[in-house]
Amino acid sequence: MRNRAVAVIGNGPVGQTTALLLARWGVPVVLLDGRPERDLVGSKAICQQRDVLDVWESVGAGRRIADEGVTWTTARTFYRDSELFAYELGDAGRSSFPPFVNISQSRTEEILDECIATQPLIDVRWNCQVEGVDQDDEGVTLRCARGDVRAAYVVACAGARGDEIRRMLGVRFDGHSFDDRFLICDIRAGLTGWARERRFYFDPEWNPGRQVLIHPCPDSTFRIDWQVPGDYDLEAEERSGALERRIRAIIGDIPYEIMWKSVYRFHSRVVDRMRAGRVLLAGDCAHLVAPFGARGLNSGVGDAENAAWKLAWVLRGRAGEELLETYHEERHAAAVENIEVTTATMDFLVPQTPEQHATRLSVLSTAAADPAARARVDSGRLSEPFWYVASPLTTPCPDRPFAGRPPRGSVPPPGPGILAPDVPVAAPGCTRFRELAREGFLVLAAPGAEDVTASVPVLPLASIDVGGALTEALGARPGELWLVRPDAYIAAVVTDAAGLEAAIARATGRQASAVSSPASRAVRTGT
Repeated sequence: MRNRAVAVIGNGPVGQTTALLLARWGVPVVLLDGRPERDLVGSKAICQQRDVLDVWESVGAGRRIADEGVTWTTARTFYRDSELFAYELGDAGRSSFPPFVNISQSRTEEILDECIATQPLIDVRWNCQVEGVDQDDEGVTLRCARGDVRAAYVVACAGARGDEIRRMLGVRFDGHSFDDRFLICDIRAGLTGWARERRFYFDPEWNPGRQVLIHPCPDSTFRIDWQVPGDYDLEAEERSGALERRIRAIIGDIPYEIMWKSVYRFHSRVVDRMRAGRVLLAGDCAHLVAPFGARGLNSGVGDAENAAWKLAWVLRGRAGEELLETYHEERHAAAVENIEVTTATMDFLVPQTPEQHATRLSVLSTAAADPAARARVDSGRLSEPFWYVASPLTTPCPDRPFAGRPPRGSVPPPGPGILAPDVPVAAPGCTRFRELAREGFLVLAAPGAEDVTASVPVLPLASIDVGGALTEALGARPGELWLVRPDAYIAAVVTDAAGLEAAIARATGRQASAVSSPASRAVRTGT
């Protein structure tokens, strides 16, 4: 019998999400981790973006994570003791989730573990270090000290320290590391008025010449990140009392307790290939970015969803193996964009030349009064879904061209390659559009196109959109047919049956073009 199982290497949040999504599609999963048990320490990746919460809700975790976390909708940026600007985060539809929720990675992992425990298709194996990867035409054999594991495909979510896995697969992990370090302290304290917003400080008097980032977390806990010199010594600062003074400079005389502390250095790296034969690489195993903008774990969940539906379609015989190559094309492009965005932020935060220092000082000094300068202040473009407008699976629509990257805090209008907005709908078993979209490929037929038949389900838009909210959010026009992928991305907007079937073939990899050209990618990433 043909092996239809998928092995997932790494039981962190990206591996957990991958396993849960595969099981949701009916795919058996062996979830491996070399550690003896879960390490529930520290806040780590705390900012969970709205669309990631929505992915987690499809496996039973999103609402729990959102309800336990701290919701914030405002991002404030300061220069020294003056606020430069604040902005609210937008929504193209009527999402049931807030823009961002802060919750420790440890608690997120616990909730995902509880979901995994109810899923009979997932076999979790701790203390199972992968020592070798052998591939053939039928599958992959993972050589482990406790016995080999055989699977049809593998998703490697081994994290930032997945050097051995990358070496076994023969992929490069090019990039660089930043010299400055960052000190994290999770403190529990009653900071009045700070519980619903992210605060970013350029050059405050209590960290002169560098930056500080403050995030609220549950249970009156705050995550504080200080930029510190490359030779920073945490133990020496603790002994001298300087750490106490550092914290007091921010919170004053109120009582506090340090829950966790760590010093780390940022990296900016991406593998040259996110597909190595029958192995897909995801999360920090495939890409590392500076955390300003919360693009690490959130992007890893994007990897997980992209990999899961494509593996499920191939294993079910609904698509050929060429569909898996588009995993690399789509998610590598997402990783490259994240590196471009976060590197630009780091260049602004940590200028390397006198000219860069002068430019930064000029921008910050004038930003409070000059909107043009304000737009150039870069404290981190917050995480957003990647838009597959240049993907080989996306059918362009001349009437709905992508206008380039929207202003920070906003989202692009719906169209091919864009994640569909979420709004309430009236459909059997579903109350939100994305719930319905994640059941598989779907065509929404606007008025005038309801009689079209296709090789995937067709739903008259009016039949589920009783109040008109979905039509309004999409900007759907009479006669249009909207093809939506299993990850709720819009694959095409067409106006006839022939165009629809061609778009379906393309979206399932059967007519995918070659890797998008530099010109098309420039359109996608334009500012």
